[in-house]
Amino acid sequence: MPEPGAAPRRSPQGVPYAELPHIVNADGLHLFCRYWEPGSPPRALVFISHGAGEHSGPYEEIARRLKDLSLLAFAHDHVGHGQSEGDRMNIKDFQIYIRDVLQHIDMMKSRHPNLPVFIVGHSMGGAISILTACERPSDFAGVVLIGPMVQMNPDSATPFKVFMAKVLNHMVPSLTLGAIDSKWISRDKSQVEAYDADELIYHGGMRVSFAMQLMGAVNRIERELPTISWPFLLLHGGDDKLCDIRGSQTMYEKASTADKKIKVYEGAYHALHHELPEVVQSVLKEVTTWITGRLPASTLPQQGL
Repeated sequence: MPEPGAAPRRSPQGVPYAELPHIVNADGLHLFCRYWEPGSPPRALVFISHGAGEHSGPYEEIARRLKDLSLLAFAHDHVGHGQSEGDRMNIKDFQIYIRDVLQHIDMMKSRHPNLPVFIVGHSMGGAISILTACERPSDFAGVVLIGPMVQMNPDSATPFKVFMAKVLNHMVPSLTLGAIDSKWISRDKSQVEAYDADELIYHGGMRVSFAMQLMGAVNRIERELPTISWPFLLLHGGDDKLCDIRGSQTMYEKASTADKKIKVYEGAYHALHHELPEVVQSVLKEVTTWITGRLPASTLPQQGL
């Protein structure tokens, strides 16, 4: 409880959290949340995990499609992102992201017990989704990964550059590297313009310390790949310059689960859910069809006699 007379906690944009849907994580930080609740009893829970620098708002279209199918979609802005508290796009331990996702999922499971749980993750949010499911493999009915960060691009993360990043991380961890180049988000120029204009997206450079956390996460994923037993759907753009498609291909080849599918969109860039209209529609259909195809019969709508 806040101290009597203490100023109310506010989002980075200055809005009191009392006026915003939120959870408070184990570190006492407020995380802004979004919920897309269907009008009828939900058939499943779907957590949506956004990528580095962005926030949960750009997933409105995916979430609404899920809601229309009586699936309860929910999300939060990760620590240091969007309308959540925390140092912008910086984290002392990647595990915090995973811990917070599990906290939010557990809260929703307590409100809606006995429902299957899915995760949809994009980019860094894909890495968070993979490691979350690996932590509790029996808890998830399936994971959908859109342009996930599974491995670093070996062309840019050369041994020398990795060595230099480690040196800099010890000397000047706050040193910023290049920012995400928005032109590689999508081939749809209007989507790139929307990304650039979105004030909730962090448009600054990536800190060396944050890059090291990302490298640590993909190293963990590499070790986990052969143990993956849960169902997953991989969707990746053939010309994705931000998350290397070879990571998705490696995951598909190495994961032990028999229930796995990969679909590559030739020529497409990183954010497939914000790509050219025909790609977006295909992605929405793939995601919704894959998830509804894994619902137990008891949660399917009753057919009329």
